[in-house]
Amino acid sequence: MTRAAIGQAHYRIGIDTGGTFTDIVSVDGASGHMHVTKVASTPANPAIGLVRGVETILAQVGGKAGDVAALAHGTTVATNALLQGEIASLGLIVTQGFRDILEIARQAVPEGYGNSYFWVKPERIVPLHFVREVGGRLNFRGEELRPLDKACARAAARFFRQHGVRAIGVCLMHSYANPDHERQVADILRAECPDCAISLSCDVLPEYREYERAVTTLVDAFVKPHMARYLERVHEQLGTGLRDKPFLVMQSSGGVASAEQVARRPITTALSGPAAGVLGGAVIAELAGFANVVTLDAGGTSTDLCLIEGGRPHVTNGGSVGPFPVRIPMIDVRTIGTGGGSIAWISREGHLKVGPRSAGAEPGPMCYPRGGEEPTITDANLVLGRIPAALIGGGIALDAARGRAGIAAIAARLAGGLGVEELAHGIIEIANWNQANAIRQMTIQRGIDPRAFALLAFGGAGPAQSPAVMALLGMRACIVPPNPGNLSAFGLLAVDWRTDHIVTKVMHEDAVDIDAIGLLYSDLEAAAAANLKRDGIAAKRVRLVREADIRYTGQSMEVRVTAPGGAIDARFLAGLIDAFNAAHLRTFGYNYAGRQKVELVNFCVSGFGVIERPRIARLEPRAGASPAHKAVRPVFFERGFRDTAVYDRAALPPGGRVEGPAVIEEFGSTTMVFPGQVMDVDPYGILIVRPAPGAAAAER
Repeated sequence: MTRAAIGQAHYRIGIDTGGTFTDIVSVDGASGHMHVTKVASTPANPAIGLVRGVETILAQVGGKAGDVAALAHGTTVATNALLQGEIASLGLIVTQGFRDILEIARQAVPEGYGNSYFWVKPERIVPLHFVREVGGRLNFRGEELRPLDKACARAAARFFRQHGVRAIGVCLMHSYANPDHERQVADILRAECPDCAISLSCDVLPEYREYERAVTTLVDAFVKPHMARYLERVHEQLGTGLRDKPFLVMQSSGGVASAEQVARRPITTALSGPAAGVLGGAVIAELAGFANVVTLDAGGTSTDLCLIEGGRPHVTNGGSVGPFPVRIPMIDVRTIGTGGGSIAWISREGHLKVGPRSAGAEPGPMCYPRGGEEPTITDANLVLGRIPAALIGGGIALDAARGRAGIAAIAARLAGGLGVEELAHGIIEIANWNQANAIRQMTIQRGIDPRAFALLAFGGAGPAQSPAVMALLGMRACIVPPNPGNLSAFGLLAVDWRTDHIVTKVMHEDAVDIDAIGLLYSDLEAAAAANLKRDGIAAKRVRLVREADIRYTGQSMEVRVTAPGGAIDARFLAGLIDAFNAAHLRTFGYNYAGRQKVELVNFCVSGFGVIERPRIARLEPRAGASPAHKAVRPVFFERGFRDTAVYDRAALPPGGRVEGPAVIEEFGSTTMVFPGQVMDVDPYGILIVRPAPGAAAAER
């Protein structure tokens, strides 16, 4: 796809493809006006839904292809390929003597050693008979001890070709220090297996720890043909009018990259799903005047949570896709199995449980057309009167009687004689505590007081319950952005280009080679700048950030810190060590400053192509009485039903205040204001729910 200069056209369009709906947001670069829509996703070929959504939003704003400045896309193609696809036709080449690297793996047991009697290692991503060894060896400095055995590499390539292997990962010992042997293997593979996807660990993750490097490389190799096919389909479907527009894809790190860059290294998108929403949330939080927030993105199946401190989301360097550990920079998101489709059920002990099983989109909650046979959180909210009788602007009519019958069936099996409404309220309370406890683990266990944070709720299912979660934790406020169901699509338009580069070079504090560090950073910065230049980023928009992974001598894991800018000299080293000691204290509550030497392990550079952030337009002041109040309906709270005002969010004026209880309805979502709470509309149309002054605890 060719590139065009951003800023020469009006509209930037964000497309977030989900399992049920594809969310589209268009921002007018001149006025800041935002338009949103949803179209049905097309799982068989997601590119069709993507293009249909772009065409729909252009028709809505009265634009044409020539008015589009850029397209930004969030996709789960890589993740779905791993979670749903059959992991087959995948091979691995390793150094002779290291064939069992995937079998040995790591000794870590999920959920601790109390679970070790029952835990079984997951299936290897590559079976042992598809792991081939090649002779040759480098040491940890990258010095060649034995030359590569090219005949052995050629035999491995022919073995894979004969057995129909279509994707191959190459992970040789110490290739992070010297990529020469892996490059030679790649040349042989391209000659012998020209149709195979090939990933080299020196390109994917030039970092020590061979197990994680091998698995990350294999994941990249496996998803590469899936991503290539998908991007080709998008290119075909876009048509001549849109093909010349920049097409950007969201990465797990919280930045976007061109389709060409992503096709070369698709592993960067493997955990990108929630990242766009978090970054969109950071923009909203800044506008609303909150530097510290917890984002809560509740969809149909799960809830994604992330901490934003000082306006910046937490970032981590490792995670997993299903059972496969991957080491890539990613927004630090915690996911729990609580969403609108989470199923209520009774345990063997006779206790009410909610989730993690979900009704999903098909069949969906019981109240949906052609819904499932088990009641869900959505059914409970409908029975309680907290959501309207039709969702998505009336596009999905709900069957309240069927949802009520499902909850009644659960009530009949429980001891205690709960009525339908009481049980529905209990379902919501369990879901709220599931979310609240997850937030407590993210904050209190890290020494962070959640009461100093606000809760930023989005996703279709988030705002209906989040003000209650805020009350459970005593948080400062609950923030609901405009169009909360489309915030992830908006977030795609609020992020910079990003490219990440890393190299391992272990140095003890007493034997640091300053000149070598300067050369490493120079090479990394040149690689980052070249990547951004390849994407058409002007030099004046490029920003380079140095980082380093550091540990105390004897530790096995590192802490990543931002390295000082400027000249690399003795003061640079002192500043780097001071930054590490401070980060260790902040992360773990202690450090060994002045008592324990440190080791520098990895050197990193992130390159950013800084974009112009979309401007959210302020609401126009409105004269006269607000037409927002549209109905009154009974809603169930702790003490029974109460007549509750229902408001149309689109008609709420800036500066308006609503006292709870109240229901705020809009296209794609519903916000609850509980008794004992007040909701204010800020100048940008952001809803801010707080405890009412002098009120007792909110009645949920």
